[in-house]
Amino acid sequence: MSVGIFDSGLGGLTVYRAVAARLPDLPVVYYGDNAHTPYGTRDADDIYDLTTKGVQRLFEAGCTLVILACNTASAAALRRMQESWVPRDKRVLGVFVPLIEALTERHWGDNSPPREVGVKHVALFATPATVASRAFQRELAFRAIGVDVEAQACAGVVDAIEDGDMILAEALVRSHVDALKRKMPRPDAAVLGCTHYPIVEDDFRKALGPGVTVFSQPELVAASLADYLERHPAMKGSGQVTMFLTTGDPGRVSDQATRFLRRRIDFHKA
Repeated sequence: MSVGIFDSGLGGLTVYRAVAARLPDLPVVYYGDNAHTPYGTRDADDIYDLTTKGVQRLFEAGCTLVILACNTASAAALRRMQESWVPRDKRVLGVFVPLIEALTERHWGDNSPPREVGVKHVALFATPATVASRAFQRELAFRAIGVDVEAQACAGVVDAIEDGDMILAEALVRSHVDALKRKMPRPDAAVLGCTHYPIVEDDFRKALGPGVTVFSQPELVAASLADYLERHPAMKGSGQVTMFLTTGDPGRVSDQATRFLRRRIDFHKA
């Protein structure tokens, strides 16, 4: 039994780490499309093509259920994949659902009319493609009213993280938070809408200051996955061991992943 985790690069490792902590006996097949990262500046068709190729590889590895641990892919490709591409015996889930559930304090299956929620001013930090898709605002509007969302496209942050330049990543985070605050001086919540961003979550928290509730996805996704598998045990695939696949250079990606997770991770060619 194995579950697939797809990401454009290293960011999904934040989700993998949370899933491994929550479900330590669950084998995971991780696919990082490091050769084509970042997705955040690509157009929707390109993102769709790259995402379906990666998810197909995870299906071939024995995964019946795949988590798109990439907000850009979830925003730009997931709905199209679910409507016309995913086989009937497979499931592909995104990372927006657990985030919206946490923000609105209501389950996804709750189809009652939108209602007021605790947060009123939400800062969304995401890639340019995720911001352009407006997928977060669309899903939130189905469930909540009276929430003002100000989005900030955080160009360059994913590139800096993938390159291992954490000094640049921190500087970019400060710059993007400053730009957001010029538009929304006092957000009461902030959404880190990219799974790379938990790697620099402390920088976001420091720049945002006290009093801002920060919603970070990995633990929310892991909890949601545990609940889903409890309700749908048949969706655990046939794979027996955890493995890490990359379209990039396995040696380089392994070294970067090891640095992020602080334990040895060995990637293999996808």
